[in-house]
Amino acid sequence: MAYSMTGFGAAEGPTAAGRLRVEIRTVNHRFFNLAPRLPGELATIEGELRERLRREFDRGHIAVQIRRVEDAERGPDIAVNLPRARMLTERLRELQTALGLAGSVDLDLVARQPEVLSWGGAQTAEPQWAEIEPIVARAADECRTMRRREGAALVAELRHRLDQLEASVAAIAARAPERIVRERDRLRASVAQLLDGRAADEQRVAQEIAILADRLDITEELVRFRAHVAAARDALAADRPAGKQLGFLAQELGREVNTMGAKSSDAAITAEVIAMKGELEKFREQLENLE
Repeated sequence: MAYSMTGFGAAEGPTAAGRLRVEIRTVNHRFFNLAPRLPGELATIEGELRERLRREFDRGHIAVQIRRVEDAERGPDIAVNLPRARMLTERLRELQTALGLAGSVDLDLVARQPEVLSWGGAQTAEPQWAEIEPIVARAADECRTMRRREGAALVAELRHRLDQLEASVAAIAARAPERIVRERDRLRASVAQLLDGRAADEQRVAQEIAILADRLDITEELVRFRAHVAAARDALAADRPAGKQLGFLAQELGREVNTMGAKSSDAAITAEVIAMKGELEKFREQLENLE
């Protein structure tokens, strides 16, 4: 089953420091690119987080946010940092005097300064990776489910593009022999006109026709093109990430289409080649989101 690289998953769960929420958003990227947003007390888990998500996502830009949505139960007391409060009060009054500012340095102003008042007890507890990992796993699973659903739609679209390409290559294969016959007849007519009634060297004409037929022949390109399409279908059906492989196959398909176009001397074949280039461009666009 192929997966899209676009997805979202979220989960919440209790830890020693309170209830945490994990949100995972993924978009397309050539490689695995983790972008964590963690509170300061969780900075140490980034390594474990990276290794855990590598098992879930082969590639993509993985934005992870972990935040506290509910603090743990704490005692009713609030810690007061009196030395810091005194120092702040003195410095604020010095600043007021130095600048000649109006107003007063009151309780409300001092209490709002950082680290003057703080919760004691359980708020300082740091959650461990063993507590966080199950929450991350549930969020990743939800994200993978969305990526799987989006991937199924992508696979259907990519298979449709392959159907269109195969229809065009079948039309080219049917038209190709007629084109060589027409070129042969055109060459004979041109030689006859140039000779103006004189006898032609049939052996030399036959050699030129053989050279022309070899130059215009696209049998090898048709065989390789069909082989690449078959490989692309196998990749889409496989239970593994297929985006990189399909990207390579798309390049090879484009190479064969360009060669067929270069060898074309037929308006109908040229029209099919142009149509195939359009389908391949749409195929590549869809691949941008496939894992």
